[in-house]
Amino acid sequence: MAAHGRTFECTEMGQGSTAVEVLELFSDTARASDRQVRRMIAEVPVSLTYNGVAHVVMMATPLDVEDFAVGFTLTDGLADTFDDIADVEVREVSPGLLVRIDLPARLAGRLNERRRGMVGQTGCGLCGVIELEQAVPAARKVPSPGPVMPDVIFRALTALRDRQSLNQATGAAHAATFVGWQGDLRLVREDVGRHNAFDKLIGALASARIDRASGFALLTARCSYELVAKAMMAGIPMLVTLSAPTDLAVRLARDAGLTLLCLAREDSVIVCHDPAGLFARQTGGGRQD
Repeated sequence: MAAHGRTFECTEMGQGSTAVEVLELFSDTARASDRQVRRMIAEVPVSLTYNGVAHVVMMATPLDVEDFAVGFTLTDGLADTFDDIADVEVREVSPGLLVRIDLPARLAGRLNERRRGMVGQTGCGLCGVIELEQAVPAARKVPSPGPVMPDVIFRALTALRDRQSLNQATGAAHAATFVGWQGDLRLVREDVGRHNAFDKLIGALASARIDRASGFALLTARCSYELVAKAMMAGIPMLVTLSAPTDLAVRLARDAGLTLLCLAREDSVIVCHDPAGLFARQTGGGRQD
C-alpha cells in the first residue's frame, strides 16, 4: 500500500487460517467418531513499534496488518490523520510480526503518554495502560449521521454474511464493515479480535481516503465502550453491533453524539441512542437526548 510516496511493506506470515486435524465426538454412541481436518483461525503476536521504540504487543490475525497498524495508531490517539503516518513496515519475526511505524517528532509526547508495556490479550485494548485516566477517553463529538432507513441495516446484515470469508472457513472471526447510507458494503475486515477487526477497518478507510461520515460501521461483536471510543476517534457517526452494549458504551455514545444501535438481527434492532431522531421520526417517537 502506498500514499504520497510513502512505502508500506509487508512480508505475509502465512494465511488467515491453518489446517488442523481434530476428532469430533457424538452424544449418540451409535454414531462413529469422526476424524476430520478443520481450518483454525491464525493468531500471532504483533508488536507495534513507533519511531524505533516498542509500544505494545497485540494478539491478532496476520491479515491486513498495515490497516491494523494505521487504525490502531488513529484510534489510540497517537496520530490525528493518515497524513501523520510517515511509514509502516511489517516484518515477519519469530514467533510473530514486527510492525514499525514512523511518526513525526511533534507527536513524540503522545507516545510517552500512551506508553504501554504489557502483552495484550486478543485485541483487549486495555492491557498495558499504565494510568487509570487513560482507560476512558474524553468524549469527542462525531458528525451527524446521514439519512438511513432500518431496512438498510437489515440488508447489510444479510449481505455481510457472504463477505465473511475467514469466518466461513474457521467460525472464529469477527467482522467489521463500513456501510454506505444506501446499504452498500464498502469495506470489510476480519480478525480473531473484535477490536482488531475494527482497527483494520478504520485503517483501511483512512488509507483509501473514504469519508467516514459517508456511512456507518457494522460490527459482529458485543458493544463494549472501547468500540464506541474507536468509532468516536475515527469520526464515524453511527455504530451498529450484533450484541448488546455495556452501560459505559451507551454513556460514551451519548456524550459523543454517536448514533448507537445494538442487538442487530435481520428483522430487528435496538436503538440505544438516536441524537438526530432518525429512527424516532420513522416510528413516530420523540428525539433521544
